[in-house]
Order: sequence, then structure tokens, then C-alpha cells
Amino acid sequence: MIATPADYSWFSRERFPGLADAYCFTYVRGLTPEEVVTRLGVRVEDCSRVTLDGLIRWQTFGAVAVGDWVLLVEACSGLGVTEEIIMPLSAGTRLISHFYLDVDDMDYFYWIDDGKIRFEFAHDEGYSHRIEDGRIQFMFRPHESYSEEMPDELAEILERIDSPVYPIAAPHKGPAFLLAERLTGITMTPHLLEESTYLGGVVPGSR
Repeated sequence: MIATPADYSWFSRERFPGLADAYCFTYVRGLTPEEVVTRLGVRVEDCSRVTLDGLIRWQTFGAVAVGDWVLLVEACSGLGVTEEIIMPLSAGTRLISHFYLDVDDMDYFYWIDDGKIRFEFAHDEGYSHRIEDGRIQFMFRPHESYSEEMPDELAEILERIDSPVYPIAAPHKGPAFLLAERLTGITMTPHLLEESTYLGGVVPGSR
């Protein structure tokens, strides 16, 4: 069965107070949690093992291995959508991230391969690509940080996001989770968030 935005309605402030209204999820392929932490400029020995409740309470990031990926979870922080951080973090690999801040109704989504942005949703600008006349069209102004390759592998998801069957929803209401699942192969679940033990830390100067 193919997922729809409604399949992620469980991610709510009732189930995840302190996270659902201000979160950032970042996936980095082919690294360990320790390697991700090191790329963030944090010493592994300064980190500790924390639960989801702990990283929310202390407002640290938390990194956990999920298959071939590392999932980075943040509450009330946006390291995963700060280009100065995620561009070098994506070096030699793939990075997917999405962010939501309820107080400003702010959504961001990134797909970056080795320092090149393949796909993006930017607050107040929308999606970098759309389906028009049956083809994927680039909607943003060209920039050297964007890959010239059109992400055809996203066509199915873009069609589902922008279709009469599934009305357009803000990324945090499902589309961002669908996109992340398509690009990583990881289905976000309550169990994954709640039962994981994270390598938690604080990036210097981020508070």
C-alpha cells in the first residue's frame, strides 16, 4: 500500500508535545552517529545517550542509526535546514531534512546530494519543482548550489502531493514525511521516535 499524507496524522502535539510544533528531522546516509556528530563540530566524548523525552527537555539534538542512515532529531532547533551546516554535512553522501515551526507556520524541506540541492521546499516560496504538462519543471531561480539534474524519481510523489485525489497540504502535514520516506526508504513511526536511544549533544554556538 502506498502511503498518503493522512498516514502521518499521528505526528501531533497531542502525541508529541514539545516536538510536533517545532521539530527538525535530518537523515544522512552511510555515516555513523559518531561521524555525524563529529561533522557537526561536536566531540563525541561530550555527548550522552538520551531518550526522546530527554532531548526535548534539554533541547539537544539526538542522532540514531536507522539501517544505512543516521536520523538526527531536533526539538526547537533547525540545524538540519541551516545551509552552512547541511552543505558540508552532505559531503560525499545524501542528506534529507525537513523542519516545521508552528509559531511562524514555517516549513522547509531539503534533498541534498554531495553539496548540491536536488529538491527543496522553502517557506513563502513553495516547492523548487512542480509537475507541469506531464514534466517536472524547476520553479526557482537557478543558482550554483542547485544540481542541474531534474529529480525524476520524485515524479510519483509530486503527482500525489499535487492531485485532485489528495489536496495540497503543507509539508509538515504529510508531504514532507512522504518525500523523506521515498528518498530514504525509512518510514517514520511513533515507535522509531519514542523507543530509540539517541547520541545527544549541542553544537557550539547554536544556543
